[in-house]
This record gives sequence, structure tokens and C-alpha cells, in this order.
Amino acid sequence: MFITPGPNNAMLTISGLKFGFKRSLPHISGIAFGHAVQVSLICLGLGFVLIDYPGLQIILRWLCFVYLLYLAYQMIGSIKEYQKESGRPLRFYEAALFQWVNPKAWTIAITVASGFMPLEEKLWIAVLFTGLMSSLVSFPCISLWALFGSLIRTMISNQFIKKLIEYLFALLLVLTGFYLILN
Repeated sequence: MFITPGPNNAMLTISGLKFGFKRSLPHISGIAFGHAVQVSLICLGLGFVLIDYPGLQIILRWLCFVYLLYLAYQMIGSIKEYQKESGRPLRFYEAALFQWVNPKAWTIAITVASGFMPLEEKLWIAVLFTGLMSSLVSFPCISLWALFGSLIRTMISNQFIKKLIEYLFALLLVLTGFYLILN
């Protein structure tokens, strides 16, 4: 699930495209860390809160939807600045905090906690293992998206391709947002 398209991976592709892989590493690391914390807390019982209060999940979906619309809007025309020092990739803490409004991250966290947490272990060992493993699995998967973005940097000297990429990724973010709301 970590490698499939979603909000994190779309943002990492654009980050790799605009800033290169190396400058996107704090963003990648923030996602992996934030997700490990999220999985660990789900394993400790936060998932029951979402199950008991499904309205909270609806609020999270709408927050993610609004944020994705904002990102899509920011994306249009943003690639023209990719060689200038304008803008910046997400910081570690920003990427980590985004996991809390990202419904795909919640879905992954609940799936990981319910399907992969070793129940035969002591709780603290199981939580530590599950959180650490989710981070170790997610890091290389999401890194591929930033690497992909950095590899297509050379293609955007062509104005048509640059505009096509901007609008395509903005559209993908908007469609992801609508999918979250309508699903």
C-alpha cells in the first residue's frame, strides 16, 4: 500500500521534480517517521477511537480534501520555478504531521496494525516492531516516487511537457481528493 499512488506519493513526485531527490529526503523521512508513529499509536488503541467515532474520519477526509485542493492549486505554474531557489520541499515535521489528515495513511495504519502486529508478543515489543517495520517498508517505497520526480526534471525544458506534468499532477491530486470524499 505504501507504493501505490496517493497524496504522499504525488507530493513526493513533485518535490523530486522541483527540488531533486536529495532535497526531498526530509520530506521522505518525515512521512516514514510520521507514519511509524501513527501505526504505533493505532496499535496502542487509537484505532478504536476512529471506530467508535466514525465522524472523526469524515472530518479527516474533508481536511485532506481541502489540503489536496490547495496543493493542486499551488502546483499549477509551480514547475516554472524549479531551477530557481523559490519554494521549498516539505520539512520533516510538516510531512510527519500530514499523516494525521491523510486518510490513505490512516487506512494503511489500521491495516498494518490489524493484520501485521504480532499479538503473541508483549504489547510494547509488538508496537515497537510494527511501527519500526512500517517505517522500514515505507521509506524505500515512497523514495521511488521522489526519485521518479527527480528523473523527469530533464524533460521539463519542453514547455508543453512541463505544463502537461503540472496539470496532470494537479488533476491527480484533485481526483484523489474527490475519491476520498466520495468513497
